[in-house]
Amino acid sequence: MASRRNGTLYAGVTSNLAQRVWQHREGAVAGFTQRHGCKLLVWYEIADTMEVAITREKQIKSGSRAKKVALIEAMNPHWHDLYEQIAHG
Repeated sequence: MASRRNGTLYAGVTSNLAQRVWQHREGAVAGFTQRHGCKLLVWYEIADTMEVAITREKQIKSGSRAKKVALIEAMNPHWHDLYEQIAHG
């Protein structure tokens, strides 16, 4: 999630991406994304298991901002909001 292009970034893990992104967009859950306005889904990755997803989340969070931006721009160079793509298939 991002607040805007090159803005504040947030990485998390969920078993229901569309629902979780909707919660972030609507500010339904108090916390980091609500405080920093991270409402744009600019990158995501699907994992086979929750264990794999959590391990990957920790890897991403421990990486540099440059590595996070590189992940986003490899998938989504214009930082478009991908919510509609995942919400409506």
